[in-house]
Amino acid sequence: MADKNVIEDLRAKTDDQLDAELTELKREQFNLRFQAATNQLEAPARIKEVRRTIARIKTLQNERAATAAAAKA
Repeated sequence: MADKNVIEDLRAKTDDQLDAELTELKREQFNLRFQAATNQLEAPARIKEVRRTIARIKTLQNERAATAAAAKA
């Protein structure tokens, strides 16, 4: 059920907000990978959450791009 709330929150955001969040999540993903490599990672499950949220944002961006392309055609 938590996933539905995340998806609804993402759908409510504009394209610029999604780009900003994607950048922030990629930075967090890098930091988490670095912490994992140095055995300082406190929440291993966070890696999975961040990876999936990045995928959700990219999917939403692709859906919006496809819709925009279909509207032009």
